[in-house]
Amino acid sequence: MKRLLIFSAIAGMFLAGCATNETTDTSNNDRTNDTSSSSANQSASVDPEVIADNLEVPWAIEKSNDTIYLTQRGGSIIRIENGEAKEQPVSFDETVSSASEAGFLGFVLRPDFTTSNEAFGYYTYEKGSDRMNRIVKLHLDGNQWEETEVLLDEIPSGANHHGGRMKIGPDDKLYVTTGDASVPDNAQDLDSLAGKILRLNLDGSIPNDNPSADSYVYSYGHRNAQGLAWSDDSTMYASEQGASANDEINVVEAGKNYGWPVIEGNETRDGMEAPLLTSGSNQTWAPSGMDYHDQKLYVAALRGTAVLEFDLANNQQRELITDYGRIRDVYSDGDDLYFITNNRDGRGSPSDNDDQLLRISLQN
Repeated sequence: MKRLLIFSAIAGMFLAGCATNETTDTSNNDRTNDTSSSSANQSASVDPEVIADNLEVPWAIEKSNDTIYLTQRGGSIIRIENGEAKEQPVSFDETVSSASEAGFLGFVLRPDFTTSNEAFGYYTYEKGSDRMNRIVKLHLDGNQWEETEVLLDEIPSGANHHGGRMKIGPDDKLYVTTGDASVPDNAQDLDSLAGKILRLNLDGSIPNDNPSADSYVYSYGHRNAQGLAWSDDSTMYASEQGASANDEINVVEAGKNYGWPVIEGNETRDGMEAPLLTSGSNQTWAPSGMDYHDQKLYVAALRGTAVLEFDLANNQQRELITDYGRIRDVYSDGDDLYFITNNRDGRGSPSDNDDQLLRISLQN
């Protein structure tokens, strides 16, 4: 299946023209919202159902039975149950940063959450003149979350490019994406935690089958990966934002180098991995969260202002959802797909009810 699959209908499916990416160098700041779309797009014919609205920049979706949890970048969690949304405060040991793209980002429930009330979080904080990210354990007591343990600290975090997506893989390990912290060379430095996908045991220790026995680094050469997903056969995928277009969907394998900043998009070099799929140099998606269902990848697109569907079996793609602005994360729950908007992140054009959590059936 590797690499550089050419999906049919790729031409005309996304906005043309080279635009700045969601997380870029200081000379090329975050993408602005653009609600225009191509008439060639094939979108879902059924309107999504609004599950919750008036959210404050939600970033990650998690679900336990019928209860949904959303992180908000400012430092809280929204709990949604029986149609009612309730904000839950989180007591962090450090003050959550309000810098560009930073804040309370990744969040994932422990597999035994219904009995342990524990989860994992990823957030940005200020340390003197520096900005750092950390991976922590969180515990829910009543309606209050508390940081109870730091699993990994001082992950570099510059002006932007924070990464932040967290998922528990089919091997029951914790996977975390980190950005290059606006220093591209970090991504190639195996002594740096920036520009990587990290792999941890759930107690915060280094798995003994990591590529290097003394390192959390699972893969490297990433600019700003913000999506992780696994197929039914445990193939691992990651979405990654390019500098100005050249966004990528990668098949991730242990110890591999994904090229940034040496190569991107369709470029190749010995010892570096080309993407499974790229937007190319004249198109841009700003991919963020992603999920997998029934041989399809569903990807949240910020600059693309859509939920993108990549059919891996038939080599086809389409814009499943449009007209909702910037999409930050998606969550597949059987034939239901949830997604959250990020029009209040300072780069969108929010409506009166933004931001929102929405749901659509994939059976239509």
